[in-house]
Amino acid sequence: FHDSAVIPDGAEISSYLFRDTPKRYFFVVEEDNTPLAVTVTPCDAPLEWKLSVQELPEEASGEGSEPLEQQKQQITNEEGTELFSYKGNDVEYFVSSSSPSGLYQLDLLSTEKDTHFKVYATTTPESDQPYPELPYDPRIDVTSLGRTTVTLAWKPSPTASLLKQPIQYCIVINKEHNFKSLCAVEAKLSSDDAFMMAPKPGLDFSPFDFAHFGFPSDNNSGKERGFLKSPSKFGRQTSSKPRVDLHKVCIGNKNIFTVSDLKPDTQYYFDMFAVNTNTNMSTAYVGTFARTKEEAKQKTVELKDGKVTDVFIKRKGAKFLRFAPVSSHQKVTFSVHSCLDAVQIQVRRDGKLLLSQNVEGVRQFQLRGKAKAKYLIRLKGSKKGASMLKILATTRPNKQSFPSLPEDTRIKAFDKLRTCSSVTVAWLGTQERNKFCIYKREVDDNYNEEQKKREQNQCLGPDTRKKSEKVLCKYFHSQNIQKAVTTETIRGLQPGKSYLLDVYVIGHGGHSVKYQSKLVKTRKFC
Repeated sequence: FHDSAVIPDGAEISSYLFRDTPKRYFFVVEEDNTPLAVTVTPCDAPLEWKLSVQELPEEASGEGSEPLEQQKQQITNEEGTELFSYKGNDVEYFVSSSSPSGLYQLDLLSTEKDTHFKVYATTTPESDQPYPELPYDPRIDVTSLGRTTVTLAWKPSPTASLLKQPIQYCIVINKEHNFKSLCAVEAKLSSDDAFMMAPKPGLDFSPFDFAHFGFPSDNNSGKERGFLKSPSKFGRQTSSKPRVDLHKVCIGNKNIFTVSDLKPDTQYYFDMFAVNTNTNMSTAYVGTFARTKEEAKQKTVELKDGKVTDVFIKRKGAKFLRFAPVSSHQKVTFSVHSCLDAVQIQVRRDGKLLLSQNVEGVRQFQLRGKAKAKYLIRLKGSKKGASMLKILATTRPNKQSFPSLPEDTRIKAFDKLRTCSSVTVAWLGTQERNKFCIYKREVDDNYNEEQKKREQNQCLGPDTRKKSEKVLCKYFHSQNIQKAVTTETIRGLQPGKSYLLDVYVIGHGGHSVKYQSKLVKTRKFC
């Protein structure tokens, strides 16, 4: 036997089983007609366990009784009378109102994998009641169902309502199955930390057992997905395992709770555990499951070949567009101009995903065409705020509506060239000949980055500006991308004043894109 130990009366113990290595525990009942309750909680694997009893040796009672260790030595080889056996992963218990005196023996085995378990034994089950009691109807009710929310309600544990013991309720949400114990939930949550969870040498097993530490990877590891726990740092083979898609939330003694931030049209499993906060022991309600409602069907906007369409998306929202070219085509070009924050674009052709990208500023995507193909475009907004963008789809490659942009759209100001009435700035261009217009606007000295950010809508063109703010327009480009840079000195400014400078690049189709605004200040004294 791997090891043997005595179970204390009235205390829950946690322990660890290596696969195919049985464990034996002992429990002494000294007098006949003693009540007895034994509860075994499997954590993350089914267990086989049996409870048997042997008569105590004669000298076990009285003053000169031998130590229990020696008694065990005498009778460990004898098989006792079997009282109860169980195989499975339910929390199972043996209860007897009148048990004979004797040495009770609990044998446990896990044939599936290394696992944790808990054992509780008591000779005073009536007064102990360490596990919270379940109400007469232990089910969880789904009282309302939304696209991203589920509201659950349950009846209170009599341990809380009648015995006034401190009970808190813990809800567990996952997409795979219901759990039969909180210990199974915790084992799943810490499956990435299995090394840390294994018992310490000397407490539960002797050092030679470190040979077992090549933990076999679990059969179900491929099914685990999700958002909790980072892989452990111990470099075990299992650290590449997908993480656990499981949430546990403890909510005090409320009897109704709304789970939010769920995905639409997705099945979730909900488990509820009543936890006695004094003993930290828990009882499972009957779990339930529910499927969240589908997303409301979005209205799809039709794109016309070669025509720019303006799209507004609410914060965290999405929009669907459709492009069905009339003629047969070799290629399709999608040009996207995100006016504010980055947006995500996905393009499917006849249901097949061709493209999934985040877009900031102006981006162009060229996809291979197909006769009679239909394209579905999904645009997903930013988490920060509402998104605005312009999109153009065309089957004519020379029909370029948006101007090309350099990777860096900042305006650089030369501090040493500042005077009391002028500033000198530079910006990058591209290999394509474009028209650039520069505008200036005087702002207060307390004009800050936050205000600048609010005005960063790249899609607002020069047509929204006053004529008096225009400095000049010029064309430039360079075949050598390293040299595609231009400088400009803006004159006629007031001493010690702040100005916001904007550069617009205007494409052949008249569509303009604004560079990042630049705040400059003239010298006060010259």
